[in-house]
Amino acid sequence: MDFLKTLGLIQDNKGVSTGTKWVASKGEKIDSYSPVDGKLIGSVVGADKNAYETVLKKAEEAFLEWRLVPAPRRGEIVRQIGEALREKKEALGKLVSYEMGKSLQEGYGEVQEMIDICDFAVGLSRQLHGFTMHSERPGHRMYEQWHPIGIVGIISAFNFPVAVWSWNTMLAWVCGDVCVWKPSEKTPLCGIACQNIIAEVFAKNNVPEGVSGLITGGREVGEWMSNDTRIPLVSATGSTRMGKAVGAAVGARLGRSLLELGGNNAIIISKDADLNIAIRGALFGAVGTAGQRCTTTRRLIIHEDVYDTVKEKLVTAYKQLSIGNPLNEKNHVGPLIDKDAVKLYLSSLDACKKEGGKFIVEGGVLDGNGYESGCYVKPCIAEAEPGYKIVQHETFAPILYLLKYRTIEEAITIQNEVPQGLSSAIMTLNLREAEKFLSHGGSDCGIANVNIGTSGAEIGGAFGGEKETGGGRESGSDAWKAYMRRQTNTINYSVDLPLAQGIKFDI
Repeated sequence: MDFLKTLGLIQDNKGVSTGTKWVASKGEKIDSYSPVDGKLIGSVVGADKNAYETVLKKAEEAFLEWRLVPAPRRGEIVRQIGEALREKKEALGKLVSYEMGKSLQEGYGEVQEMIDICDFAVGLSRQLHGFTMHSERPGHRMYEQWHPIGIVGIISAFNFPVAVWSWNTMLAWVCGDVCVWKPSEKTPLCGIACQNIIAEVFAKNNVPEGVSGLITGGREVGEWMSNDTRIPLVSATGSTRMGKAVGAAVGARLGRSLLELGGNNAIIISKDADLNIAIRGALFGAVGTAGQRCTTTRRLIIHEDVYDTVKEKLVTAYKQLSIGNPLNEKNHVGPLIDKDAVKLYLSSLDACKKEGGKFIVEGGVLDGNGYESGCYVKPCIAEAEPGYKIVQHETFAPILYLLKYRTIEEAITIQNEVPQGLSSAIMTLNLREAEKFLSHGGSDCGIANVNIGTSGAEIGGAFGGEKETGGGRESGSDAWKAYMRRQTNTINYSVDLPLAQGIKFDI
């Protein structure tokens, strides 16, 4: 496949790098099989402890130099990374689609998110502002400034194998930090491809070796990073179970963690909704990336007056879905990431049926011509009750639960009663309903939308959620502050030393 060659990928790849140099390792061999056709794409040699130490030591050395580079100059290098990604967008988008399984358009879209965050970070490199405050003491000036924190450890998930890394890395780099990345062991080639792209830009600009570390491996690598006191911030994206482990380990050493974890996202469809918009938003939210987005729509909370109409329209829409090879742009839905994900999908179907759920669009595993990998499943819809255990649980698969409500207050209660709190939406043309949904007593999620779905966040806004979603914020707004440390400064330019709060201490 030409895109593998374009990205510098070979059959057997080293998986540990300090930036432009690959590090020898005797770690575990990781084979990357495509869920698209079940074929081996390539292999990667993961990190052993010696290789890990090499990357961390080089990162420590690089930080001492990188933090002194003016922020606008760091931004210029990130701008060049954005240009390199534009040049490699087609090849990298195809790799994302083939190694992860999402549709080709979504693969291209993920690379576009990387380009967008580069653009955002370039502007940010000239806007790392602090505040000036008035001192209560005469002849004094107070202000605050922000300093880089050091090494940022990034643990990313398979479902967005490149974009989430870039959200963290581009901001951290313009802030003056260095980064060490552990990509998902399910999509290791995406990590190596990104490192190859970065290496070309860094070499041209004489960026210190160690600013961009890559450590491929399994769970043990994440544990090394979480327990490493040299890494003041660990940004981890994945399951709530994983996040709790990372948070506990980092918290035990009083480090910082930025957690982006599970989502059990709902759309409320009001009787005053524009149903054409509502159906389109629900459909893309539920089946996009084969239900493997953290922002996937998993629950539809529908007003009883339009429940039957919405149900009928959804059934019709699902009949039009084309499931198959995601590199074929005519297909809407690709495969799940692997056969373990298929098992979880099937167990969730069984659990729903045992609790009394009624499937109006049946699920199941697809087989036969074009489905040889065993990872293709049918997007399905079940009528359920809010209290079902399976409805409270996040299944990373295209299963949509329909729930009925009478009042907007009841709908918001249903929306909020799950443990997760990432993304939410309401479809309504009723201003009072929309404002109630966005008010203090409304959605308890980090993202709350009106007349758009739960997935498809923009770079300009901070991305993240509450409760078991972890509380972290990435990407836009002032998310950059997570990658820096705040310092308050007071300057005395008077001839006296007045003390705060009028305290007198005569000697």
